[in-house]
Amino acid sequence: MHDIEPLKPTNTGWLVADLVTDTEAFTWSRTEPDARLLAMLDDPQWRPYVVFPTEHVAPERVVRDVTPVPGRRPLFVLLDGSWSQASRMFRKSRYLDRFPVLGLHPEQLTRYRLRCTRREERLCTAEVAALCLALAGEEHAARALDAWLDVFIERNVDVRATRAVNAASPVHERLAAIVRSQLG
Repeated sequence: MHDIEPLKPTNTGWLVADLVTDTEAFTWSRTEPDARLLAMLDDPQWRPYVVFPTEHVAPERVVRDVTPVPGRRPLFVLLDGSWSQASRMFRKSRYLDRFPVLGLHPEQLTRYRLRCTRREERLCTAEVAALCLALAGEEHAARALDAWLDVFIERNVDVRATRAVNAASPVHERLAAIVRSQLG
């Protein structure tokens, strides 16, 4: 996470941590990367993938899917910040250069409308995480994260418009149905 990103009320990285129990969040530093992050990247149980748009990445570094490796789980490295911050993090984090870059090409444009973007194909952190979960075979978690993001967006829009939260709205109902299906 970029250093100020966790403080923003529109940050969606925390939604991932709400749903995925083995999520780790680290504050980004170009010159002094977190030792725990470096240890995790070197841990043989993980197969790290840097998740970032691939238009300026060397083709030999780009992968389009998650390749199963016996005894290793995919570890998705998401750069959480504004697009300019995430681009800077990607370019200046030399310790990530040894890992493949997972290029996602979603069929839909971003639903996230709490911050301005010049390019609608650029997704927010939670949208990217949901796509990664689906690639890793975690379909239920991907659907739950998508639903949680929709509730988050709706509630933020309602607060900005000084409207009361509608807990019976379609996005709330969708999230509740996903939770009920998990509980059985």
